[in-house]
Amino acid sequence: MFVIVAPLLDFDMGSAATESNDTLLGNGVVGILAETCNMWERRAPLTPSHCARLLLGGGNRTRVNRIIVQPSTKRIHHDAQYEDAGCEISEDLSECGLIIGIKQPKLEMILPDRAYAFFSHTHKAQKENMPLLDKILEERVSLFDYELIVGDDGKRLLAFGKFAGRAGLVDFLHGLGQRYLSLGYSTPFLSLGQSHMYPSLAAAKAAVIAVGEEIATFGLPSGICPIVFVFTGVGNVSQGAQEIFKLLPHTFIDAEKLPEVSAAWNLSKQSQSTKRVFQLYGCVVTSRDMVSHKDPTRHFDKADYYAHPEHYAPVFHERIAPYASVIVNCMYWERRFPRLLSISQLQQLMKSGCPLVGICDITCDIGGSIEFVDKSTSIEKPFFRYDPSNNSCHDDMEGNGVICLAVDILPTEFSKEASQHFGNILSKFVASLASMKQLVELPSYLRRACIAHDGRLTSLYEYIPRMRKTMIDLAPAKANPSPDKKYSTLVSLSGHLFDKFLINEALDIIEAAGGSFQLVRCEVGQSIDDTSYSELEVGADDTSTLDKIIDSLTSLANAHGGDDDARKETELALKIGKVNECGTGDTVDKDGPKILILGAGRVCRPAAQFLASYRPDDNNTDQIHVIVASLYQKDAEEIVEGIKNATATQLDVADIGGLSDLVSQVEVVVSLLPASFHAAIARVCIELKKHMVTASYVDESMSNLSQAAKGAGVTILCEMGLDPGIDHMISVKMIDEAHARNGKVKSFTSFCGGLPSPAAANNPLAYKFSWNPAGAVRAGKNPAVYKFLGEAIHVDGSSLYESAKGLRLPELPAFALEHLPNRNSLIYGDLYGITKEASTIYRATLRYEGFSEIMATLSKIGFFDAANHPLLQDANRPTYKGFLDELLNADNISTITTNLNIEASGGYDDELIARILSLGHCKEKDIAVKTVKTIKLVQLPCYQISLLL
Repeated sequence: MFVIVAPLLDFDMGSAATESNDTLLGNGVVGILAETCNMWERRAPLTPSHCARLLLGGGNRTRVNRIIVQPSTKRIHHDAQYEDAGCEISEDLSECGLIIGIKQPKLEMILPDRAYAFFSHTHKAQKENMPLLDKILEERVSLFDYELIVGDDGKRLLAFGKFAGRAGLVDFLHGLGQRYLSLGYSTPFLSLGQSHMYPSLAAAKAAVIAVGEEIATFGLPSGICPIVFVFTGVGNVSQGAQEIFKLLPHTFIDAEKLPEVSAAWNLSKQSQSTKRVFQLYGCVVTSRDMVSHKDPTRHFDKADYYAHPEHYAPVFHERIAPYASVIVNCMYWERRFPRLLSISQLQQLMKSGCPLVGICDITCDIGGSIEFVDKSTSIEKPFFRYDPSNNSCHDDMEGNGVICLAVDILPTEFSKEASQHFGNILSKFVASLASMKQLVELPSYLRRACIAHDGRLTSLYEYIPRMRKTMIDLAPAKANPSPDKKYSTLVSLSGHLFDKFLINEALDIIEAAGGSFQLVRCEVGQSIDDTSYSELEVGADDTSTLDKIIDSLTSLANAHGGDDDARKETELALKIGKVNECGTGDTVDKDGPKILILGAGRVCRPAAQFLASYRPDDNNTDQIHVIVASLYQKDAEEIVEGIKNATATQLDVADIGGLSDLVSQVEVVVSLLPASFHAAIARVCIELKKHMVTASYVDESMSNLSQAAKGAGVTILCEMGLDPGIDHMISVKMIDEAHARNGKVKSFTSFCGGLPSPAAANNPLAYKFSWNPAGAVRAGKNPAVYKFLGEAIHVDGSSLYESAKGLRLPELPAFALEHLPNRNSLIYGDLYGITKEASTIYRATLRYEGFSEIMATLSKIGFFDAANHPLLQDANRPTYKGFLDELLNADNISTITTNLNIEASGGYDDELIARILSLGHCKEKDIAVKTVKTIKLVQLPCYQISLLL
């Protein structure tokens, strides 16, 4: 599902004041660098909207007093947009205490005694960036590297992985069309442009969808089919690439099914050479599909593979590559592992007729896991052709071999969305960094990301000088904290940890077993003869997992232990501390905050996952424990399954005593039940002085509790969903920003709706119920009122669907949408503070085009009637067909077909279509056909909705 929230404002802009502060480090003045490392780099660390939020929040709250932006004529957001947001435009950043960018700046841009934040690529002692690090140390700069800012789960918080995957696959599809044309085949891929050719990610997706529609309609030449995309890995990069691939008609298959698919198509080609093919195939592979143990009696074991890759032989070229049309490489690789595909392996594959057309190496790992990808490509020239017959590379698309894409700056092709995504996260850290004078003032996750401070490397990165001499490549983001575990122990490792890569093997063992680790201490030897020392706090959810980790680490140490008789030096020594129980298991900490979620619908599990994993920035607050209560225990247990700090319980909210007992144990109640339950729950919360949150609209029963809630000092927060909820927050933010700059809102229009992704909009309604279907039906019967050009427009609930109007968005050109008025828009004019200044105030629900016509027809038939239908009151319930015939007054239904000139070959369906048209429920046959398809699709659910209503 994707969500569209699109409030639109038309306002007059005033001017905003700024204030100056002449201090440096920690002075609250932020500078934004102009990117200079690559002509294509158009991303920005903060967008104008992020800057406006930081500045309008006020120096006391956000601790950002000024933002100075270096001018740039190629940045995705123009200088004027930053000026409108209250920023200053200047080449001179000398007044800034904090200077931020995306990529490494030129050395002359490094000013002394400031804090800098960017992707420095220095923490692995990368040779090409050591002059930058030397300059940082020389100028006593505090260097924060985005790559090293990680969350409690050990995962990077600031990254562009999905955008690399998205842009990489769009670019490759663009080249794939050209390659197939050079091979003599015209395909819909030929019409697709590169990612940067589209104004937005949405526009690029729309173009891919259009290609997919052409494939689904007209097919692909059988001579190049089956087209199989193989994705390596399951991380963010792979997810982003798959996200684009899934916009095309496709089927995903397991790796072991590849030979069957290939054999079936080979047989089909022999009999039908002109047959067209209407889908692609996808296959996701991991390390278990790429290697096998050299001992045929042993199976693949990830922990063993990570610890002893020399025990495994590559098999990707035998099991996967022979059936792949495209290999999308998204997987991190180290030199100690077997290659994914070598030059000699590809040469043998091509001799045997392998269908491989191209390599999309999004990792851009030059000379790495795919040996023949030995150079990077650029956005302006994204491909080269590798000919394995003579081991040569060419810049054209024509000739033997495979095309290869290896662009190292892919996310910048979607600069607008990538900058927005990045800034959403970075803006949360800017206040701390902008006001920081000493590292101890920062939260731990920012301190850990500081490579240098006050002219010295920080303790976590004192190994860099050692690595500069030996050029060791550490695995990325390994030495970072993971989530708290119930049991932990201190593990001391000493020996040749870095020059022998043994630290990597030790950390891989911990991760592979499901454990966590935090680097407590690290001392790197300063010469080849010196040993290194690290202390790790290793954690696990249970003692058996922790024992397994300790056993594996012990085995690793034994394998690299010394042997005096053989004069073998000790390469690794291990010391294990006492196992401690951390008390972070499934039991509820009575002193910690607790939240009660009422309900077990589709929205409950994401809410439980988010709340149970939430940690405040100060890390001084205990982790939240979530209790999920539902009428049926089993439903609640399914919601909390696999979620730490969450428990399930059974509750009937009609039992006020049971409800009161549960509410008394928590600090906040989140009611995700139907709106009719909220008032009773709110009364209990007010009585027990507990806060409450709902996603439902405020109705009269809730409004009547306002004074009681205020008297009890309790917050009852309603309308906190998507619509209403997120749309309110976005709208008020925009309006407040306009008012803060002396602007006036002339017109307010908000379109909001949760729609299925295009690939999932596969029913006549092009809609999926993510909430109570009966509630969705009731919403379609609500009257509406809004203001348009000063006039109040009233829409009766019975004609709401008929009031729907088409909508086209410039950034989504392939999307056919419609909007219908959403309840009473006028009350929000007062709440938003724009009633007197806005001539138009309109809130609308968004749907795919055609939804309202079908729903209106279903309503006229009687499916949505609230009155009890006589047939449903009988002890003998009718069949669905009998109930439908009654609704359509079908005593003599078959005679209608003849009168309306409709072919009867469809039997009962055609009779239903004829009856719907004859009764005047709709005027167009196409809508009647879609309505019948909808009736057949939903059948029992529709019947149940009638019962519920």
